[in-house]
Amino acid sequence: MFNVTPMVRNLLLINVALLFLESMGALGNVPKLLALYPWTSEYFQPFQHVTYMFLHAGFGHLLSNMFGLFSFGPMLEMRWGAQRFLVFWLVCGVGAGLLYSGIRQYEISHMRQDRDAFLEAPSAVGYSDFFRNYYPEAFDDAAVVANALRRTPDDARLQQSAIRTVDEIYQASNNVPMVGASGALFGILLAFAYLFPNTELMLLFFPFPIKAKYFVALYGLYELYGGIQRAPGDTVAHFAHLGGMLFGFLLLKYWERHHSRFY
Repeated sequence: MFNVTPMVRNLLLINVALLFLESMGALGNVPKLLALYPWTSEYFQPFQHVTYMFLHAGFGHLLSNMFGLFSFGPMLEMRWGAQRFLVFWLVCGVGAGLLYSGIRQYEISHMRQDRDAFLEAPSAVGYSDFFRNYYPEAFDDAAVVANALRRTPDDARLQQSAIRTVDEIYQASNNVPMVGASGALFGILLAFAYLFPNTELMLLFFPFPIKAKYFVALYGLYELYGGIQRAPGDTVAHFAHLGGMLFGFLLLKYWERHHSRFY
C-alpha cells in the first residue's frame, strides 16, 4: 500500500511545493486567485473548480490529505494506471467543489434574503435571528445590540450600525474561499473501499483492524452528520467530502457500465 507510484508522487510534490512557496510569500496573490469562492463572489472564476484542490490552509491540512493520498492512492494507480488515476482524482475534486458550491450558494441565497429583509426593516428580533442562523458563535455579543434595539427601536444611528454589521457579515461570508484536496481524497477512499472492500486497515483512532468498506461507510455517515448538524465555528467542508465520494462512485459505475478496464 505504501509504494509511491508516479502520479501519486507528482501530486504529492505539486501540493507540497505550492504550500511551501505560499508560506515563503513567493506566490503573491496567486493563492487568492486559485482558491474556490462562492459563485456570487466578486472573486469567483470558473477555473477555481480545478485549482482549489492544489492549495491548502496550512501544514496540518496538507499533511492529512497527502497522507491519505500516499496511503490509498498507489494501489489504485497500480490497478488503473497513471492517466486514469489522475482523471479520477480530478473528477472527484471538481465534483466535490460543485456539490459544495451548490449547497453553499443555497445557503448564501437564504442569507441574502434575510439580510435584505433586515435592511428594509431593522428590528431586534431580525438582528437576533440573523446571528442565530448565520453567526451563532457571536450570538452573545449580538444580544447586547438586539437589547438596545428593543429598548430604542427608533434610534437611527443604532439601526445604521446594525445594518452595517449585518451587511458586513453577509459580504464576508460571500467571500470565504475553499481550498484543499479533501474532496478528491474522499473519492480515493470510496474507490479503495469499492475495489478492495475487505482490506483490513489499522488506523490511529481505531484500536482494532477495520475493513475498508466499513471504515469508509462510517466516515461518510460522519461527514453527512457534520454537514447537516454543523457546529458553530466548524470550517470543515463536509459536503465537499461527500461530493468527492458521490462523483467517485458515479465515475466508477460509468466505467463499469461501459466495460472500461480498471487496470
